[in-house]
Parts: sequence; C-alpha cells; structure tokens
Amino acid sequence: MNWFTNIFSPNNGEAASTKEGVNTIGLVPEAIEYQECTPPIAEDVDKLLYQKIQHFIPIRYLEERQVAFLGHKVLTYADQAVIYIYGHTADYIYYLMEGEVTLQPNAQHSYEINVESLRAHFPINSGKLFGATAIAKGEVKILAVASDLTKLWTAKSKGELSCVELMDLSLPEELNNSRFFQSFAEAYRENNLLLPSLPDIAYKLTKAMNNDIGVPEAVDIIQIDSAIVSKLIQVVNSPFYAPVAPITNCQDAVTRLGLAATRNLVMSISLKQLFTCKDPKLSELMHNLWLRSLYVSSLSFVLAEETGGINPDDALLAGLVSDIGIIPLLHFAEKFPDEYPDIAELEAAIPHLRGPIGTLVLHTLGFDESLMRIPHHSEDWHYDSGEEVSLVDIVMLAKLHSYFGTKQANKLPYINSIPAYAKLKDDKLTPEFSLHVLQKANQRIKDAMSVLA
Repeated sequence: MNWFTNIFSPNNGEAASTKEGVNTIGLVPEAIEYQECTPPIAEDVDKLLYQKIQHFIPIRYLEERQVAFLGHKVLTYADQAVIYIYGHTADYIYYLMEGEVTLQPNAQHSYEINVESLRAHFPINSGKLFGATAIAKGEVKILAVASDLTKLWTAKSKGELSCVELMDLSLPEELNNSRFFQSFAEAYRENNLLLPSLPDIAYKLTKAMNNDIGVPEAVDIIQIDSAIVSKLIQVVNSPFYAPVAPITNCQDAVTRLGLAATRNLVMSISLKQLFTCKDPKLSELMHNLWLRSLYVSSLSFVLAEETGGINPDDALLAGLVSDIGIIPLLHFAEKFPDEYPDIAELEAAIPHLRGPIGTLVLHTLGFDESLMRIPHHSEDWHYDSGEEVSLVDIVMLAKLHSYFGTKQANKLPYINSIPAYAKLKDDKLTPEFSLHVLQKANQRIKDAMSVLA
C-alpha cells in the first residue's frame, strides 16, 4: 500500500528490485552507505540542441530562448557508478538521457528508471536535496541542468497565475479544435461564466471575521443555519478533534475549535452545496469530484498534522478547493446538453482548466491569496514555493499520495524527486511514513465522508 508497492509494482515496468546484489527488504541491514560520488568517465559541456532536450519536463513548456541560457552538461558514468547520494545538497537538476539507473531512497526497496519509461521525461531529482542515491546500471548518460531551471519554471508559473486577473485563457491544441471548449474559453475571457457563490452563512462569517469578532458573535451568525450547526457539532465530536467530553451545542463547538478552524469547517461544509448538477452523467462526475476533493482534503490534513509547520485546518480547506475550478466547466456543459463532449473528453480537459478557473472561482468567492494559489499549483510538481514547507507543498504532496495505486501514477514523477519533498525535515517522508499517512488518513476520510458527503 505504500508508494513503492503501489507505484513501483511489476505491472508498471519499474519494479522494486529483488535481484542479487540490489538492496531488497532482506538486504537492507547490510546495505552500503555510500560516502562519495563516482567521477564521471566523460563530461561534455557543449550546448545541446533544444530539440534533443525538449521532451524533458518542465523544459518542454519553456521557450527555446529561455532554455538556451541555462547552464547544462552531459555526464557519462560507468556501470555501478554512484551518481549522487541521498540527503546531499543538489546543485543541478538531473535527467536520464541514456541507459538505466537504480535509485535507493531512505527506504527498504530500491527502484529503477529506464530511459524508455514515461517517467524518464521527468527529472530523476529536482529538489535542493537528493531524494535517493542514484547508481548507474550499465553505462549511462545524465543531463545535469542548472538549478535555475526551477526558478525559471516557478517564475513562469507565477506569471500564469497573474493572468487570471487579465481573463486570459489559452487552450491546448487538442481542446482548441472543439467548438464546446472554444465557447467555454470565450465565456471565461468575457467574464460570462456562471461562477458558484458561497451560502449566506459562510459569506457572513468570513466577512465578520475580517473585523476580529469573538466567539459569541461567530455563534450568533452560525446558529441561523441549523444544518451547519448540526454538521459542526458532528465534526467536533469525530476523531478529527477527539474531544474529552461530547460537545452538544454550537457555543462549545466553536470554543473547542477556535475561530479560524470554525471558519474553515463552515466553509468546507458549505462548499458541498456547490458540487451539484442535474444532468445524470454530469452529476455522477460532480459527485466523484467531491469525493476525490474530500480524499485530498483528508490527506492534506494528516500530512500537515504529521509534518508540522502548516495548520492542519488550513490544509483541510486547501485540499478541498484544489479542484474547485472544475465546477464551472460542468455547469457550463449542463447548459448545453446536446453540445458538450463525452465524459472522457471533459475529464481530459481538467488538467488544463483546473488552475485558471479554480483561481478565478476562489477570487470571486473572496478567499485569501494563499488559498487562491492552490488550484493553479496543486499539481505543478516542479513549482518551488520557497525555502520552507508551504500550504501549496502540503496539497501537492497530498495530491501525489492520492494517485498512489492508480493508472495515473505511471504518468507522474516519483514523490522523492520533486522540490516539495526536499523541504520536509528529519527524513520525514519515507515510503513507511506514506503508508502511515494513508492508514491514519483512512479513518479521517471515513469521518469526513460521513459528515461532508
């Protein structure tokens, strides 16, 4: 169930190694601790043609002139050479150009990446610390790109986020040829999309809290809606918060939670009302979207709680809104029942529309800037939010966890290769820790489902 037995299963073509001489469960106690890297047998610092590296991610999404200024070199290593060592500082971003490497993270299993695999398009390491020890399996060639690549990509990603205010939306070619998606993009640019609005209680509470209200004032607002009061009491009595004695009224619930957590929970309970469609096919897709949002939300809560530095209640809400940008797309489709594409096409469009539409929705709903960034960056694997773990990092790691064991996982980077992973302290995120998170989240997810689903 952890991120090796699921993602690195034999069915994925990159299985955990069990061959003699490779670190396996039985051999871990005698596993070699490498002290230094092996020098490459050749080093080529000549500039590569853009066409030779444009398949790498995120290089493929940058302009050729930007990539031309990035320092890079091609390193050739002999069989069994130690390319880099787990936990050491990384000065470059590493891509596999030729051959195969074995990677040994801080865990029982090692895994392998072959240049022919889909994951070879991603960096084998892009964080500021190496997430594994890399060993050459036969002669290999490694492209080492200056870490400025991450800065360049992060700047581009932030720039795209600012375009939301300019009502700019560019569609990929496969969507641009669709009349339906052209109409959707036009409605977005002209500010004619039907955007969801918050229920009155959530809006009033958020607005009042901007004026530093106290618990009595918050209770007065919440008590108007008996359904929200009931849900709030149900949540505060769940294992999420595990009170010493059962709580039976709104006043005690808000006091127990605190104002910030109360606001986030009222918002979370209210958001469920936005995930609705009357069209049967779209309704099923919307329901699945809500369940997945709950799953990411619960994982975000547990990761924040376990890793520290981020308020778990903030993470809970951030995970819940990470895919909120899909709601206007489905509502738009509902208006044109004879024109919208099949469900598979709608699902294929989600990665392209989740970010800009989600940010617009949260801006319209009055969410603060830290949450407005979530839809845009939650699956932006190579984005670096800064030196310390951020809310974006927690949701990003939760998202990757949510894909474990799915077909989609084969198209995603290994979790120990992204910048967000390298920020976790004390070797926190290991496969065993991920298993612990998934197990601990399981009960929390059930509780969230019972209250919010």
